Amino acid sequence: MPLFVDILLVLLLLPVAMPAIVVISLVLWMTQGRPIFFRQIRVGKYYKLFEIYKFRTMQMDFEASNGSFDPGNSTRVTPVGSFLRRTKLDELPQLFNIIKGEMAFVGPRPEVQEWVECYKSDWERVLSIRPGITDPASIEYRDEEDLLAQQENPNEYYRSVILPHKLDLYREYLVKKSFLYDLGLVLKTAKKVLLR
Repeated sequence: MPLFVDILLVLLLLPVAMPAIVVISLVLWMTQGRPIFFRQIRVGKYYKLFEIYKFRTMQMDFEASNGSFDPGNSTRVTPVGSFLRRTKLDELPQLFNIIKGEMAFVGPRPEVQEWVECYKSDWERVLSIRPGITDPASIEYRDEEDLLAQQENPNEYYRSVILPHKLDLYREYLVKKSFLYDLGLVLKTAKKVLLR
């Protein structure tokens, strides 16, 4: 979707989203203290680095906010954080990434720099568009954390199995993307979240 459409949708959603953001912020502040938001450097359109926003769902780890990634490790996830992850409410602050023009509702999920460097040439076409909150890979790998937790070497499994498949799905999305296709992915994502 064009940037102005994404921003218009955010503005339409804000009257509903803001009360939820305020309530979640208060719950997090009362149960796990500050900071309420988790910020991490991700790779965006044309390899431009930006800070992605999420509600903090884990115990603090300075390395994580600097771009490290420990796939399959859920030992630091808080009880409230577990609920937010399961319902995808932890992604709500990314509405502000959309307003800033860094993200879209639909598009390849932005990765940390470490994983972009693994397959840099494959990312070139993928990073020709804004990353998104949801996409076909997000739907297919909605239980990615559980899958990685079952692996003997989660990092290697992510690098050699999941990430190449995600890149295939991202490239497939670039071929199919249109307003109606994006709308279908948003509805499909909402359905998956509600069914959980």
